[in-house]
Amino acid sequence: MNAPILRLFGLVLVLFAALVGMTSYNSVINAKEYRENPKNARPQIEEQRIHRGVIRSRDGSALARSVLRPSSLYTRRYTPEGTLFAHAVGYDFLRTGRAGIEREYNDELTGKRNELSSIVDELRGRQRVGDNIVTNLDEGAQRVAIEALKGRKGSVVAIEPATGKVRVMVSSPGYEPNRLDEKGVFAKLSSDDANSPLLQRATQAGYPPGSTMKVVTAAAALDSGDYTPDSMVNGKSPKVISGTPLSNFSDEQFGSITLTTALTKSVNTVWGEVAEKLGREQISEYMTRFGFGADPPMDFPDGQMRPSGVFDAKRNKVIPADSGSVDIGRVGIGQERLLVTPLQMATVAATVANGGVRMKPHLADRIVDPDGRTVERIEPEEAERVMSAANAGKLAQMMSNVVREGTGVAAALDGIEVAGKTGTAELNIEQRINQPWFIGFAPVRGPKVAIAVTLERIQGAQSQGGAVAAPIAKVVMQELLK
Repeated sequence: MNAPILRLFGLVLVLFAALVGMTSYNSVINAKEYRENPKNARPQIEEQRIHRGVIRSRDGSALARSVLRPSSLYTRRYTPEGTLFAHAVGYDFLRTGRAGIEREYNDELTGKRNELSSIVDELRGRQRVGDNIVTNLDEGAQRVAIEALKGRKGSVVAIEPATGKVRVMVSSPGYEPNRLDEKGVFAKLSSDDANSPLLQRATQAGYPPGSTMKVVTAAAALDSGDYTPDSMVNGKSPKVISGTPLSNFSDEQFGSITLTTALTKSVNTVWGEVAEKLGREQISEYMTRFGFGADPPMDFPDGQMRPSGVFDAKRNKVIPADSGSVDIGRVGIGQERLLVTPLQMATVAATVANGGVRMKPHLADRIVDPDGRTVERIEPEEAERVMSAANAGKLAQMMSNVVREGTGVAAALDGIEVAGKTGTAELNIEQRINQPWFIGFAPVRGPKVAIAVTLERIQGAQSQGGAVAAPIAKVVMQELLK
């Protein structure tokens, strides 16, 4: 064999080895990525032969189940109860791909947690059946939240502070998940930019938080040791912050007041000055501790969650709050390109309620096999200690004053002490279009629920957080505390 033929033979061997290597890499190393890609329909076609597990609410109501078609393939059906949780439960159709819990827990729902057992069942001719997911979602409270929104665009998220269990996750407007399997429906809803019914507003939408952000600033202030709830501050308006005059709502004037009063009355000039004095690094540090700047550590698809923080429109991403271009004084009062999700602000409230410890939010409570045995329980998991327990207690009392005699009185419950903070992000001052907010928790001692409520582009004289969002928080907390 002469030299040219040897070189050609060697080249063929190298190319063959490269081909084998690439094929192996794609079929083995990247197998999970390809399988979970929502654009890859092949796994879904194969999985139509599997009796997919049931998704249930915390009280056991079936939200999603599989039904057998005449073709001997299974399809998904969502119950009327499941429609309440359309954005949380998600959908699973060959025509649409997957979303929500259906996507996050696909391996469990299709029996892939125990692949060997499933293969043995198939070899024996048994029907392959997936595990069931029991969620933490509360059907009654979810219904109350949806009814309270009255068809308006917005979101409600409620969390158990001590465990991170997500009890309510509403996004409005909603949609009928069973109709997504009809020709043209998914495309029509996807192109409805005016309403965005498929958008999971609780985790995907970024909104200016308004004065609810003052809770984060207050946490940093108390932990700094430079401030106490009784510290005397000046609430004059306007006040120069970062070289630009900042005014209170309606340019209201306050003289010498306590820090507690400044939160109760939501005095912009005080909190802008506090944030400026604490500095970029301190405010940025506490934002990070509360979970800003990263996707929430929740059992939900990454593609359906977004980080909260200072949004750089040119770079189309969240940037650190300690960046030189950021006006930290205005970040401290919820302005300055700050965009947050309702889940993030519910987490802020839950962290204060939980003595300063942030828990990882989770939708699933346990995984149950087809025989009814619990094969895995999702245990509460601590994310981070954000602030000292002592200062969290002080902040809770400051927030309770907001509900007792400040802007959050509409969230008050009979016989139960409620802590909270309202927010009103001004979107169009001339037309009085606002983004109203309420975040809070109850009871103040031994808290059982933390909540965030926001509505999109509410117009009129009564479009503030205390008038619009706080009453919704009240009825949802009332339902969860029954």
